[in-house]
Amino acid sequence: MGPGEPCPEIVIRPSSDADVAAMIAIYEHHIGKGVGDTGDFEEERLLPDDLKRRRKTMRKKRLPHLVAERNGEVAGYAYAVPFRKRPAYRYTLKHSIYVHHGHLQAGIGRRLLPALIEACAAGGYRQMIGYIDAANEASLRLHETCGFRRVGYLPSVGYKYGRWTDSVMVQCALGTGSEDQPQPRMVRPVAEPSGEV
Repeated sequence: MGPGEPCPEIVIRPSSDADVAAMIAIYEHHIGKGVGDTGDFEEERLLPDDLKRRRKTMRKKRLPHLVAERNGEVAGYAYAVPFRKRPAYRYTLKHSIYVHHGHLQAGIGRRLLPALIEACAAGGYRQMIGYIDAANEASLRLHETCGFRRVGYLPSVGYKYGRWTDSVMVQCALGTGSEDQPQPRMVRPVAEPSGEV
């Protein structure tokens, strides 16, 4: 199996409180050591209780919070949150995805991101937005492979590691996208994958 090819032992599943420490370690590596997958610029540490609270809020809203497990180890995670709070944007989500630095080029992102897209589409959402650090070519390629297109470029919107950074806004239609009218009711609960994808 060559670099970048998906590994069969990757399991995509809903995250649990038991995964919090591993997710924080992945997040802190990306934020503290290099280019984050989504261009996050948090300077305060993400604490376990904060992440548990975020997960609880997302579960209440029936939004997916997934992990990729490889050989029993959390190798990445992804989630989606409302793009904006106003009701007009209720069919659009913003997502984040992080892959453990020790599992890069193992196909984690190519399994995790499609699973997130599928779960959100199954919930009746119609669009997914992401913001990616313009220097993160690997993440940009992953998103394009998964059906995202570049819809905006935001120069010098972030400042980290002593320099200004640019962000690329990407967008992917979910389900039928804007081809038809959504159901009159709010979006359906998101169906999360229950095991291997």
